[in-house]
Amino acid sequence: MTRLTLLLALSLGLLSPVIGQSSLYPYEPSPDHPFGLPNPDAPQEVMDWAPLIGECACRSVSRNPDGSWQDTVDMTWRFKYIMNGWAVQDETLKTDGSYAGSIRQYIADSTSWYVHYYSSGGPTATLPAWEGNKNEDGDIILYRDQTAPNGMQGDFKITFSDISDAGFRWKGEWVDKTRSVFYPTWYINCKKNREPTNDKQRSQLLSQIAQFSKEVVAGNAKAVAAMYTEDGKIFPGGRRIMEGREVLEDYWTPGENAKISYHKITPEEIKFLGDYAYDFGYYEGKTTQADGNISDWAGKYVIVWKRVGEEWQIYLDIWNRI
Repeated sequence: MTRLTLLLALSLGLLSPVIGQSSLYPYEPSPDHPFGLPNPDAPQEVMDWAPLIGECACRSVSRNPDGSWQDTVDMTWRFKYIMNGWAVQDETLKTDGSYAGSIRQYIADSTSWYVHYYSSGGPTATLPAWEGNKNEDGDIILYRDQTAPNGMQGDFKITFSDISDAGFRWKGEWVDKTRSVFYPTWYINCKKNREPTNDKQRSQLLSQIAQFSKEVVAGNAKAVAAMYTEDGKIFPGGRRIMEGREVLEDYWTPGENAKISYHKITPEEIKFLGDYAYDFGYYEGKTTQADGNISDWAGKYVIVWKRVGEEWQIYLDIWNRI
């Protein structure tokens, strides 16, 4: 095979099942995104774990059965998106030779996270599961039934706190059913290792894209307008350029006789250029009229983003229907 033929075959995907696989499962871990990406079609809660995605250097200390504390152990705690961005998997690798991990899935019907835990120290045919949610303080709290050695009924409680891009704290403790008795048994402090910059930024942008659709469907024009920069501009088809949050809020305010009942954005490409980024792709949606009739629509778009502080906001937004 000549070099030209080889290049042509590669460009067409004839010799690279990996290329075909990445197009089918674009949010799976890959060389470009070693910790995967959140799927924009997944529940918004999948972003609860976004600051933890990547790898942390941690210090772990736990109690002995007699109540004394063991020596502190160094460990690596690694989080990644799996199931094409619909779930999160983590694994802990300790210097004492013990290993563990979890599969974390959000079930929308019960509005809760379910975390299935496994370990090298105690393999079991049935994985124990914790259930819980992220609270208003930003902590993620999970519970599982556990009877104390004295026979008292209670739960083992897990708390992720002080969550940020710099790291997090983890605490395991036994609590009684009245939540009046607490007995800490395990502490882990973690410092985030540097993660690929583009992965972090891409996750932030995908989160903003998903949030935009969510606010549009909710009819929350004020929240939609707040996703643009102060001087943000839109270029709707057949109309003049519109600028400023007050003007954009008015544009996105739902009409009295129709409501957007479905909205989805599918980026084809995302690129970062310092404090700016752009993405382009396709959008689709449904409008429900007051009489119950539903109309479908779709189109293509280009967005220029601008980083404002730690947040990506829309600077230029142009689209037209197909």
